[in-house]
Amino acid sequence: MNLGAISVAALATAIAVSCFSRLNVGLLAIALSWIIGVHLGGMPVKELVAGFPVELFLTLAGVTLLFSQAQVNGTLDRLAHQAVRLCRGRTGVVPIFFFFAGAVLASMGPGNIATAGLLAPMAMNTALRMGISPFLMAIMVGNGANSGSLSPIAPTGLIVGSLMAKIGLGGMEVRTWLYNLLAHALVAFAGYLLFGGWKLLAHGKRIDAVEANAEPLLGGLERRHWMTLAMIAALVLGVIFLKLHIGMAAFAAAVVLSLLGAADDAQAIRSMPWATILMVCGVTVLISLMEKTNGLELFTDLLARTSTRATLVPVLAAITGLISAYSSTSGVVLPALLPTVPGLIARLGGGDMMAIASTMNVAGHLVDVSPLSTIGALCVASIPAGETSRKLFHQLLAWGLSMTLVGAAICYALFG
Repeated sequence: MNLGAISVAALATAIAVSCFSRLNVGLLAIALSWIIGVHLGGMPVKELVAGFPVELFLTLAGVTLLFSQAQVNGTLDRLAHQAVRLCRGRTGVVPIFFFFAGAVLASMGPGNIATAGLLAPMAMNTALRMGISPFLMAIMVGNGANSGSLSPIAPTGLIVGSLMAKIGLGGMEVRTWLYNLLAHALVAFAGYLLFGGWKLLAHGKRIDAVEANAEPLLGGLERRHWMTLAMIAALVLGVIFLKLHIGMAAFAAAVVLSLLGAADDAQAIRSMPWATILMVCGVTVLISLMEKTNGLELFTDLLARTSTRATLVPVLAAITGLISAYSSTSGVVLPALLPTVPGLIARLGGGDMMAIASTMNVAGHLVDVSPLSTIGALCVASIPAGETSRKLFHQLLAWGLSMTLVGAAICYALFG
């Protein structure tokens, strides 16, 4: 019995299910790993369980807990509302502002989905009030949130950093983040100019900032907000200068906020993205089983047959983007593909590991403004149902699918 081939089939099944089902693929991956490893392969349960990424779980849980506290106590919401004042009603500047607001907020630690959840309703409502194309605004706020997704302290950045460290690319977190930010900035501002941004800037139209916002502007930051920002700043400085373990340090910061009454830890725990954490950890267990059964080598060989050294970057970008358009980039696609990088290099007779890994990271995220992804769906859901929302759905669907080709071209230009 070829357990390697069976494990590859199990991964293919998990990816297919993630594209067409709402079942958490982490659950499926763990169940398949147990059946294949223990009951077909005779592997001790303890050996299978050893593939569970304990350190990654603690890191994700700690960081997402801290930023869930920042979300439930209103800190992130206050920051977003206060920052809108900076636009002062300038229609041409507003979409640009939301791109940078998304990039900064996501990079601070909440990640792309939490940031889009905060900004998309405000951005889309502002677009309708100020006469800005909802499609244009969705491109800017969606790509802005995605541009910060690979920050070293954001959940997806932590996942990718862990995966890259396992293949010998540790210490590349900042470089990975900046590559992704650059790619999204190129795409977002090209879309901004192509779909009406230039006209907004040229006309210089202004609308009262208070009227332009979907909700009344909130008051100044309160004690609990300043304490939360202080803990986040302490976490970042501690990780950079004191080399603290980011997950454990985040747990400590969250405990301090709870003890000081600045945040409700019970509410924050309920708000944590447990489904995503389970998805990532479950798929990692299956990938670990593939490594032990030589299935990863078979999977790598399958990918290598689709391209040559000259065509690897654009072909891999197109494949990654196409799968990511229908599946979870951080939970399924990158955990499945990044471990194959060393094997791809070996089978093709050489290549740049960082370039191939960056291709997967960037191409996987560029398609995530599609309405089939959470970020695109948040933008569509943030405007009233009707003709406008249907039109926006189709526009974003076309945009997301076109990013499989655009992503391939950008990755070839950057990494080919």
